[in-house]
Amino acid sequence: MAVGDYDELLKYYELYETIGTGGFAKVKLARHILTGEKVAIKIMDKNSLGNDLPRVKTEIDAMKNLSHQHICRLYHVLETENKIFMVMEYCPGGELFDYIIAKDRLSEEETRIFFRQIVSAVAYVHSQGYAHRDLKPENLLIDESHKLKLIDFGLCAKPKADVWSMGILLYALLCGFLPFDDDNVMALYKKITRGKYDIPKWLSPGTILLLEQMLQVDPKKRISVKHLLSHPWIMQDNSCPVEWQSKYPCGRLDEDCVIELSVYHKHNRQIMEDLISLWQYDQLTATYHLLLAKKSHGKPVRLRLPSVSGEKTSAPSLKELQHWTESNDVESKPLTPILCRAATKKSENKENVCTPKTAMKDEECFVLPISKTPVNKSVHERGILTVPNTPPPPHKERTQCKEEILTRTINPERTKELPTAIISPERRCRSVELDLNQAHRDSPPKRKGTKMFGSFERGLDKVITMLTPNKKKGSARDGPRRLRAQYNVTTTRLVNPDQLLAEIISVLPKKHVDFVQKGYTLKCQTQSDFGKVTMQFELEVCQLSKPEVVGIRRQRLKGDAWVYKRLVEDILSSCKM
Repeated sequence: MAVGDYDELLKYYELYETIGTGGFAKVKLARHILTGEKVAIKIMDKNSLGNDLPRVKTEIDAMKNLSHQHICRLYHVLETENKIFMVMEYCPGGELFDYIIAKDRLSEEETRIFFRQIVSAVAYVHSQGYAHRDLKPENLLIDESHKLKLIDFGLCAKPKADVWSMGILLYALLCGFLPFDDDNVMALYKKITRGKYDIPKWLSPGTILLLEQMLQVDPKKRISVKHLLSHPWIMQDNSCPVEWQSKYPCGRLDEDCVIELSVYHKHNRQIMEDLISLWQYDQLTATYHLLLAKKSHGKPVRLRLPSVSGEKTSAPSLKELQHWTESNDVESKPLTPILCRAATKKSENKENVCTPKTAMKDEECFVLPISKTPVNKSVHERGILTVPNTPPPPHKERTQCKEEILTRTINPERTKELPTAIISPERRCRSVELDLNQAHRDSPPKRKGTKMFGSFERGLDKVITMLTPNKKKGSARDGPRRLRAQYNVTTTRLVNPDQLLAEIISVLPKKHVDFVQKGYTLKCQTQSDFGKVTMQFELEVCQLSKPEVVGIRRQRLKGDAWVYKRLVEDILSSCKM
């Protein structure tokens, strides 16, 4: 990759592996440096987009306007000369399509749970004046709470029928295959126009009726989204219709997140609220949303404190804290005992977060996070828009400086000047999921006369060595990854990973699949007669702990989902496992 195109992105995110590819884009797993939260970054090459560039613009505009519990949230948009980066909510459960493959088909009860969420998302999209127009299992992701999130709004437009696509989706969930399918395009078209499809014997009468109402060839006879909300099949086992309104608060910012950002950026709360409310989908928008996500998951609403110009940050002095609270009309009386108590318990609290007692919840006060490392006071006192490495203004000039910051920050064009921590390249490039502040805390103390980064990196390398499986004593350096059993992993009866790998490699050429081997991962692809790549996917031999067997992780990267399903099933059924 061209490093220059990624420079701006790497100021804010640590990039990890590719988790998906498309016709003109790839998606990488990443971590937001300030919050430590995982995100998915869709990376598009502008030179390859061609006529699809308007589609990207449509998707970005739609995702900025749509805010719903069952729609994947957009955090950040960056554009360089050659690239467009869309930073979005990460859904570790992957595609609903893979979930269907793993289960073969879903029960009516589980289908109903998922389908209510799909109806909720589509009803909301329609209420905002859009239609998705590309509803399919590949465009629905499963988050860490096993809830669905709708993605890919590149084809969305002003309201058009999505009900037909939802009917196809419902059929696929319940049956594990499509109602209309044929390798011949003309034959497929005839099947669709006739509206005839097989009805498996396991479908209930109520399900069959609903499918008939949704898969009506004549749009005028098709059931509407409005009537789907309270349809008897949808209502079964539920006491209320589908709730389609957004559960995200409208026009009200979360106070805890605003306070954390205002402290970090040394602004008063009102200025910070004004800056966030611009919703420019920049670093500030991303940080606010990710702090909100941390809070919703029960994590502390705290930003990580990275090193700045070789120095390390710490909590402000009591005097600085009182100055901030007074300037924000915050009651400062309880802060002294809280701050002292936090300092005495610092070593006991792994997150180094000071949490007031329940009795203080109603008081309008907060405590700054106690950081893990000391800092030069001048670094902490620098204003958000001052030049790094310049001394802080004298006390008598602070009022003037504050007025200058106010004047500059209310201009939307200046919000791009929000600071970014200077992160060492070593930290950016390490694909290790650990808090670097914690790693430093566990490293040996700094010796007099030595550079800070020497001890930092030695401590970090020690932690990485301990946490890297293939460096543990007695483990095979080139062995397969150890994974938990999940729905994109097929279990086998084998216990020897090399035997399974050899078996797959022997089968792939017979299925006209090209592959490149990297350890226990096979990067596979198929091509048309004219040499065009039609399908890309991964097959990885992995070790499962429960049960203690060898499995195959599969992941579709490019190509038609249902063609991929048939091909992978054919490959695995041909293996002796």
